[in-house]
Amino acid sequence: MAKRNRCSKNICLVPTSHLFFFFYIISQIIQNSPIYSENPCKKFPPPIFSSPDLSIHQFAILSFKSKPLHKVKALCCVEMATGAVPASFPGLKSRDSSLGFAKSVDFVRVCDFKRTKSGRTRISVIRNQNPGPDIAELQPASEGSPLLVPRQKYCESLNKTVRRKTRTVMVGNVALGSEHPIRIQTMTTTDTKDVAGTVEQVMRIADKGADIVRITVQGKREADACFEIKNSLVQKNYNIPLVADIHFAPSVALRVAECFDKIRVNPGNFADRRAQFEQIEYTDEEYQKELEHIEEVFTPLVEKCKKYGRAMRIGTNHGSLSDRIMSYYGDSPRGMVESAFEFARICRKLDYHNFVFSMKASNPVVMVQAYRLLVAEMYVHGWDYPLHLGVTEAGEGEDGRMKSAIGIGTLLQDGLGDTIRVSLTEPPEEEIDPCRRMANLGVRAAQLQQGVAPFEEKHRHYFDFQRRSGQLPTQKEGEEVDYRGVLHRDGSVLMSVSLDQLKAPELLYRSLAAKLVVGMPFKDLATVDSIILRELPPVDDSEARLALKRLIDISMGVITPLSEQLTKPLPNAMALVNLKELSTGAYKLLPEGTRLVVSLRGDEPYEELEILKDIDATMLLHSIPYNEDKIGRVHAARRLFECLSENALNFPVIHHVQFPNGIHRDDLVINAGTNAGALLVDGLGDGVLLEAPDQDFDFLRNTSFNLLQGCRMRNTKTEYVSCPSCGRTLFDLQEISAQIREKTSHLPGVSIAIMGCIVNGPGEMADADFGYVGGAPGKIDLYVGKNVVKRGIAMEHATDALIQLIKDHGRWVDPPAEE
Repeated sequence: MAKRNRCSKNICLVPTSHLFFFFYIISQIIQNSPIYSENPCKKFPPPIFSSPDLSIHQFAILSFKSKPLHKVKALCCVEMATGAVPASFPGLKSRDSSLGFAKSVDFVRVCDFKRTKSGRTRISVIRNQNPGPDIAELQPASEGSPLLVPRQKYCESLNKTVRRKTRTVMVGNVALGSEHPIRIQTMTTTDTKDVAGTVEQVMRIADKGADIVRITVQGKREADACFEIKNSLVQKNYNIPLVADIHFAPSVALRVAECFDKIRVNPGNFADRRAQFEQIEYTDEEYQKELEHIEEVFTPLVEKCKKYGRAMRIGTNHGSLSDRIMSYYGDSPRGMVESAFEFARICRKLDYHNFVFSMKASNPVVMVQAYRLLVAEMYVHGWDYPLHLGVTEAGEGEDGRMKSAIGIGTLLQDGLGDTIRVSLTEPPEEEIDPCRRMANLGVRAAQLQQGVAPFEEKHRHYFDFQRRSGQLPTQKEGEEVDYRGVLHRDGSVLMSVSLDQLKAPELLYRSLAAKLVVGMPFKDLATVDSIILRELPPVDDSEARLALKRLIDISMGVITPLSEQLTKPLPNAMALVNLKELSTGAYKLLPEGTRLVVSLRGDEPYEELEILKDIDATMLLHSIPYNEDKIGRVHAARRLFECLSENALNFPVIHHVQFPNGIHRDDLVINAGTNAGALLVDGLGDGVLLEAPDQDFDFLRNTSFNLLQGCRMRNTKTEYVSCPSCGRTLFDLQEISAQIREKTSHLPGVSIAIMGCIVNGPGEMADADFGYVGGAPGKIDLYVGKNVVKRGIAMEHATDALIQLIKDHGRWVDPPAEE
């Protein structure tokens, strides 16, 4: 990591997106090339003059220490006013390939410098008036590179869970923020105009323990009903805060702010028209005009919320970004953050601070990146607003719980999040229990400050997914079996097998999801890659050993402890060893060429980990005992990956999570999603091994594959993007979802969105191949990607029409025949 800039002068902040242009000019100066007199990027955003946090005409120069840049006597740039800047310059050209990191969105610190001129150009950068400590540090873009890029702070601590400090935001009588518990909330599914039904549902939700309830408010009639709903609840002694969910209806928001405690606005559609996903070339004047329109429409709501003491959630949705944002930033986390900041700047300009942010997406990887970027930029600005966490359209059952755990749990492990919602395609009261379990996991980690001793982290990518792929096993000369299949390139699933299971070989093969042909196993798309046996069958148990041999013959790995392999050797099995057994040399008693699997914790002294440089391991199992209180599994794994990267070791790493007897299924799913998923969404890890002695084998296998698919690694079944239902829903989501799943669940690699309505626009289909969407009562619209291809299909024919659409696009395969 680069040393901090110790310059004693005042500190300025420059968005890295400006720096791309800066570095371009520097390269031209070095190369004695002419500087463009015009902005080379056609989409350079116009200035935003309403920000109270930034000021213009602060002159600065970067503090470069790299030798190739010593020629630079002055940093020159066309004058730029305060404003939002895109994360890339597609039109920028340079002969220096090292300048090509256009996807970076970080900030760097620069030192104030006296005004510098070159010809008629002058330096002008954005200044932060509230710089916090350790906002950013510089490091080489790559090893040996002369170009310095920033490292950006996105959480309180990288080596332990420390809750991010936020202000308190009051939602009715409930306080949100770091000084308070993580609040639990959900959303009603009734028609808001059905006052009695909505009141009954809110009461059931409150009785289940929710802290806050959100209700959709589409129009004036729903807004009028909200007054009756609130009054009825108060009369029944239910004071749970109510949140109005607003889309496309500023006037409705103004009306309902008089009775509800909080207003959720979607920056993508509150003042903007529904996105058409057209590539629009905005002029500076057009861009500024749209921002002025947003301020004009949004200001009355802000002022009313101030007057009545209401809270607000500025809730960006990945599927509903405006055309303006899409044209500048694309369908990206950066665009999500900028969309929210446009509204937050207006709130701050009007001295209104009782609001929270959210950055929801149905893809947990996108969701995590967006929240991290949001928080990083809040650190830069000195902002401390709380966060509402959620994975939108997560789905139902275990799928929905797993996706939510991967997204929400990852951020909770980083100390982020003040209120959460688990969006499930189930009755809203059913969301409360898994939501509470997730919150408890985050609270416990923060209270204990689970983690490891401080370590330097230089290789993890916080804001963009770059997978660290371990070296898959290769075939060695003289080996009798093929070891190349013991791990899968897209993510591996390992399972623990008992001696009892070996007594019924065919049943075991089926449990491992192998295909059977005349009783012989064969690997399939969703077959377990390797198994671990804590105890080997006796040497004279020929039937059990034959079953294991058949698995090894189809390139399934069989892992067994060193002691077992020494006393009851199984030919071609892999030996499981720990660091102590490596250091004593006990593993050398094995036959030459035996494959090794190393189990370790990740928090061992670096001197003990040094031995990894001297061995040839097929894989590493990262394992921390479940009952560890102070050691954070996620942080220990990050430390291990840093150690491997520093020593250029590319062993595959499997996340090994051992659960105790009696663990609730939801706790197992949430814990696996939180602890293993938090690493996989950062590209750290090559698979999972979940052990729970008293849990159903098929459940553990399915959970493992669901975890990999939720982290966008290995697709083994159809992916569903399914909304949780609300008052806008135009059909029975649970019933229709079940019907569609029954007929399409055998299509791995295909993603289907099942949406009750299209309130957020076609962007809701951003993460799906095909969409089944309520268009009108009793009518369904079908989508391919973001484009509607069939409208107004009668509901009784819609599922068959969806299947035909999938067939027409060559994505259909017939279900496998029952064996």
